[in-house]
Amino acid sequence: HRLIRTGPRVDSFDVEALEVPGTHRHDFEEFGAWRDIVLIFQTLGFVFGDVGTSQLYTFSVMFDKAPIKGKEDVLGALSLVLYTLILIPLIKYILVVLWANDDGEGGTFALYSLICRHARVSLIPNQLPSDARISSFRLKVPSPELERSLKIKERLENSLGLKKLLLMLVLAGTSMVIADGIVTPAMSVMSAVDGLKVGISAIKHEEVVMVAVALLILLFSLQRYGTSKMGFIVGPALFIWFCCLAGIGIHNLLKYDRDVWKAFNPIHIYFYFKRNNIEAWYALGGCLLCATGSEAMFADLCYFSVRSVQLTFVFLVFPCLLLGYLGQAAYLMQNPGDCAQAFYSSVPSGAFWPVFIIANIAALIASRDMTTATFSCIKQSTALGCFPRLKIIHTSRKFMGQIYIPVLNWFLLAASVVLVCSVPSITEIGNSYGIAELGVMMMTTILVTLVMLLIWQINIVTVVAFLVVFMGIELTFFSSVIWFVGDGSWIILLFAVVMFLMMCVWNYGSKLKYETEVKQKMSMDLLRQLGPNLGTIRAPGIGLVYNELVRGIPAIFGHFITTLPAIHSMIIFVCIKYVPVSMVPQNERFLFRRVCSKSYHMFRCIARYGYKDVRKETHQIFEQLLIDSLEKFIRREAQERSLESDGDGDDYTDYEEESFSNFLVAQNGSAFSLGVPLLTDFNDTNVRISEPSTSAGMKPDTPSDTSDPEQSLERELSFIHQAKESGVVYLLGHGDIRARKDSWFLKKLVVNYFYAFLRKNSRRGTANLSVPHSHLMQVGMTYMV
Repeated sequence: HRLIRTGPRVDSFDVEALEVPGTHRHDFEEFGAWRDIVLIFQTLGFVFGDVGTSQLYTFSVMFDKAPIKGKEDVLGALSLVLYTLILIPLIKYILVVLWANDDGEGGTFALYSLICRHARVSLIPNQLPSDARISSFRLKVPSPELERSLKIKERLENSLGLKKLLLMLVLAGTSMVIADGIVTPAMSVMSAVDGLKVGISAIKHEEVVMVAVALLILLFSLQRYGTSKMGFIVGPALFIWFCCLAGIGIHNLLKYDRDVWKAFNPIHIYFYFKRNNIEAWYALGGCLLCATGSEAMFADLCYFSVRSVQLTFVFLVFPCLLLGYLGQAAYLMQNPGDCAQAFYSSVPSGAFWPVFIIANIAALIASRDMTTATFSCIKQSTALGCFPRLKIIHTSRKFMGQIYIPVLNWFLLAASVVLVCSVPSITEIGNSYGIAELGVMMMTTILVTLVMLLIWQINIVTVVAFLVVFMGIELTFFSSVIWFVGDGSWIILLFAVVMFLMMCVWNYGSKLKYETEVKQKMSMDLLRQLGPNLGTIRAPGIGLVYNELVRGIPAIFGHFITTLPAIHSMIIFVCIKYVPVSMVPQNERFLFRRVCSKSYHMFRCIARYGYKDVRKETHQIFEQLLIDSLEKFIRREAQERSLESDGDGDDYTDYEEESFSNFLVAQNGSAFSLGVPLLTDFNDTNVRISEPSTSAGMKPDTPSDTSDPEQSLERELSFIHQAKESGVVYLLGHGDIRARKDSWFLKKLVVNYFYAFLRKNSRRGTANLSVPHSHLMQVGMTYMV
C-alpha cells in the first residue's frame, strides 16, 4: 500500500474544536498574505533549531580527537562533515523518512503505529475487526509487490518472538529519544555559553558551568508556556541565526581560503583516514554531531506538513549550514591553533557579542525542540500502553497536539543539570550526544525498512540498498562513539536503560493484567441466569462501568453486584481504547453493542481514540455525546430489524458469548456461586420476570411492546431519556495484579514491586476522566497471575 498523507481532521470531541469551528492543527488563515512567511518561521523555530546549533561544537569535538597536522586534515574533516550532512539529514530524513509519517505524525511510535495498522503485531489482544473500518486507517489499493508484503505480514502475526523483538526495538528507540531530550539541552547550552572563554579570557570553567545551569533552569521553566505562545519569538530568532551562519561563512571564505571548496571531492575523506588512521576513526563521533537534530525533524513533524519541512531545509537551512562549515574550515586553514573554539574564533571581532547572544538564544530554542519532541513521543507511547500515565497539559487552544508534561519536564531538567555538572568537557558531552542520536537513528532505519516492505511495497533492491547504506553508515559512527563510553557517556546510557526497563515493565504488567481480566470475565450464560434484575434492585439512572475489555463482562462487575444493594436501570460498559491511528473522527468515535436482550438495558461502548487525540472534554460533554451515539445505534438497529424479511421475534443479539468462571468474589473475599441467581429465583432464561425491575415510570419492555417495532423503539428511547435525567454515575473498578506464591522470583519482583510502584505513582483514571466525586463509585479487585 502506498503511503498517501491525508489532510488533518477536525476532532469535534475536543472542546477547543467545539468552540472554534473549522479549527485544525495547521490553522494559519488568520495571517492572510503572510501565511507562508509565518510557516517558514514556525518551521525554523520548532524543527531545525537542533541541527542549526551543531555549528557550535562539531569541528571542536572532531579536532579534539584528531588534532590538525596540516591543511589536508581540515579538508578531510570538512569533506566528512559535508557528506554526512548530505547523506543523513538530506537524503535519509528529508527525502525518505519524512514520507514514512503516520497521517502527518512522526517519531518512533508513529512508525510502530503505522506497522500495527497493517499487521496485528500489538501484544495487547484488544484488536477488533471494526477498527480496520475507521476511515483514518487509509489502507490503499494493493501494489504488484503484494505477495511479498503478505508473507511478511503473516510471518509477523504468527511469530510471538518477532512481535516482542519489534516492540523491544521501538522501546529502545523511545528510551534513546528521552536520553536525547536530556543531552540536547546540556550540549547546546554548554557549547553556546562556552564562547565566554573566547570573549572573556579570565573566566573559569566552573563559572561557565554555573551560567549554563542557570540557562537550563530558565529554559525548562519557560517550557510550560507551550509552542505556539513562543512561536513568534523563536522563529525570527532562528532565521537571524541561520543568516548569521551564512554571513560569517561567506566572510571567512572571502577573507581566508577559498580552496575549501575542494572538500566536495570525496577523495579527501580517503586521504584523511590514510594519514590519521585510528585518530580519524575517533573523529567520526564528532563528525556525527553535524547531523544531530535529524531525528527531531521527523519527531516534530506533527506541527507542520512534510512539504514545508522539506522546502525549508533544502532552500534555507541546508545552504546556510554548508556556508557555515565552509567558513569555519577556511578560518582553520589559516588558524589551526584555534580549533578548540572553532566557531567563536571564526566570528569577526566586531560581531562577537551580538553573535554570542544570538547563539545562546538559538541553543535554548534547539533544546526546546527536542524537549517538545520527547513530550510528543511519551504521549504516543502512553496511548499505546507502553508508558505510565502522566499529567498532560495542552498548551494551545488553537493547535492540537502541543503538549506539556510537568513531571517529565522537571526530570529532564534534573538529568541535564547532572550531566553538565558531572561531565567536565564538551567533547565528552558530545560523545554522549552521539550515542543517544545514533540509537534513535538506527531504530528509525529498521522501522522504515519494515514500512518499505510491508506498506510501501517497493522494489526489494531499493529496500536493501536503503538498509545497507544507512545502517552501514550508522554502525560505523556507532563503533566510534561507543569506544569512549567510559569517559562519561555511560551516564546517558544509564538513563536510557532505566527508561527502557520502565517501559518494558509497564507493558508487561499491562499485558498480563489485560489477559487475566479476559480469562476471568463473567459468562454471558450466568448473566442471563440472573435475569433482567441482575439478581438485585434496578434503581433509576445510568451506570457507566469503566473497564479495559473490548469483549465480555469484566469480573469486577460481579463485585458491584455482590457489594451494592441496587444497580442502575441502565448499564453501559465503557472501554476507552486507543487504536493505531493518529486521530479518530468523531462520527466513528463510539462503537456500541447490546449486551443480552432489551429488557436488561445493558450496552457495551468502546470509545476509540488515536494516540494524538485530545481528551479535554468535561464529563457533561462526554455523557451527552455518548447518549447521542447510543440513540443513533438504537435507531439504526431498529431500522435493520425492520428490513429483516424473516421477522425473527427474538430481540437478543449476543456478540460476546463465552463461558468462564462460575463464581464471583465479594469485597470481603467471600466466593458466591453463580449457579443460581443471588437474590432472585429465575430459572427460565427465556421467560421475562413480572416483578418491577425499576422505579415507577421506567418499566422494562413487555411482550406487547415488541409487537410494534415503532412503539418499542420510542419506549426504549424514552427509557434512556428518563435514565439520563435521573443521573449518570461512573462505576470504576481498580484491578491490581499480584504474582502467585509459586511464581518465579523475577516475576514476583517485577509484578509485586516494580509494576506496582509504577501503577501507584501513575495518573489515576479518575483524573483522566475529570469525573466529580459526587458522581463516582469505585470498587477494587486483585488478580493473582
